[in-house]
Amino acid sequence: MPHTLDFNDRMLSLGLARVSEKAAHASARLIGRGDEKAADQAAVNAMREELNRLDIKGVVVIGEGERDEAPMLFIGEEVGTGDGPEVDIALDPLEGTTLTAKDMPNALTVIAMAPRGTLLHAPDVYMEKLAIGPGYPKDIVSLDMTPAERVHALAKARGVTCEDITCCVLERPRHEDLIAEIRDTGASIRLITDGDVAGVIHCAESEITGIDMYMGSGGAPEGVLAASALKCMGGQMWGKLLFRNDDERARAAKAGITDLNRIYARDDMVTRDVIFAATGVTNGSIVQGVKREPGYLTTETLLMRSKTGSVRRMIYRNPTHRR
Repeated sequence: MPHTLDFNDRMLSLGLARVSEKAAHASARLIGRGDEKAADQAAVNAMREELNRLDIKGVVVIGEGERDEAPMLFIGEEVGTGDGPEVDIALDPLEGTTLTAKDMPNALTVIAMAPRGTLLHAPDVYMEKLAIGPGYPKDIVSLDMTPAERVHALAKARGVTCEDITCCVLERPRHEDLIAEIRDTGASIRLITDGDVAGVIHCAESEITGIDMYMGSGGAPEGVLAASALKCMGGQMWGKLLFRNDDERARAAKAGITDLNRIYARDDMVTRDVIFAATGVTNGSIVQGVKREPGYLTTETLLMRSKTGSVRRMIYRNPTHRR
């Protein structure tokens, strides 16, 4: 495909960082205000405005929902100036709307970009997810294993006991059996209330976060974003779409998915080079949140490129009043 030759990830990456930073700035004004919808809408508006300044022919493949559900940044929306490479965009303008509204840790603005046709068009359904960090043999754990088998396999690969393994799990009633089985192995669990993109990223920086493995079900669109991050940072991930009814199966068909039982590895969800940016809204274990000072807003952004494996942490001190 000739358009992939035009995907200059090095030049586009800084523009992508600006997109996530703008969304973080906008949503930061609503931290702790208790209004999830307003925080999300502020991030959406800012992200869309900044995206449309980039010289790309972009299409949103992971967005805020179907067109009738989301007036901006809907799935299929075209973004960018129309000049430049054809790209897929996956985004979550505010990953952690509840976290933002309640001023809780690890709210992020998240966006990924890749050549057209290379990001999985995941429908808005649940996905069973499993992720580990870099440095392990391929397929040492799998979705076909029980949770306990995964813990034992990872512990063996690390040369430690199960008591030395920490798993990250989204705290939901549906995960009660999963949590009990993991704890029966002796492993510990870091429960998170929201934000499973951050949860998966934790695995890639286990020396900082203390997280070895992510398990559980969450949104499929967030799974593609998490896979984009892991493709840049290193690590393995698998996802399987979960369907509760015919409506959800119809969403999969609309997205072009025919094998409803397929297990997607990381590189099935993100098939070519990708760039990824995440900016902290509230303080977290990955990046610091937006900091307000007289006349300035300061953000921290994680900017990554899978082509080079580069991971940058960027501090942006932005004057709020210009003369």
